Amino acid sequence: MPPPPEGPHRAAPAGDHRKGPRRRGEALEHAILAAALEELAEVGYAGLTMERVALRARTGKAALYRRWPGRAELAVDAWAALRNRDTELPDTGSLRTDVLAVLRHMADSLTGPHGHIFRGLLSEVARNPDFARLLRERAHSVGPGALQRVLRRAAERGEIQPWILTSRRATVAGDLLRDHYLLYGAPIPDSVVTEIVDEVCLPLLLAPPLGQT
Repeated sequence: MPPPPEGPHRAAPAGDHRKGPRRRGEALEHAILAAALEELAEVGYAGLTMERVALRARTGKAALYRRWPGRAELAVDAWAALRNRDTELPDTGSLRTDVLAVLRHMADSLTGPHGHIFRGLLSEVARNPDFARLLRERAHSVGPGALQRVLRRAAERGEIQPWILTSRRATVAGDLLRDHYLLYGAPIPDSVVTEIVDEVCLPLLLAPPLGQT
């Protein structure tokens, strides 16, 4: 009699890592991270196991443990890889239309698996201080996101002051959009996106530093 599937109502991913071409280095690491993202989208962080990621990536668990001490580090690196995969949006030549394009792209991505992964990681942050610390540490190694890139372009065009790039004002638009998603879910109406940009983000980005008139 065959053994029951792992976890409730879940069948193990098909595939034998001993079959097919042998992958090494970056190719294997990318396959593992992709498998981790698929698992996170399917079962969330609570259901993530190294065993299932290895099965989905068609490799052995040893290949995972050589790179990551455990599932927390793997999950955070998979999330970082997803963030680094941000679409490079075209330069519209205007701060407002650039920021609108980025927030619309973010709103669309939160409607899909990206949003499910984001919710799962945040729920673990609330329960696990060590995981929260790891997420903060790893976040510093992630490349600049799409919003930071468009703000850098705006600074180069002279639309905003360079000090904005390292201030809290640079993150307000993305933070507000994510807060709306966490409170109300998806899809995020376009009216919310334009309200964030026109009523909060642009006034802050274009205002002088506190204490100056």
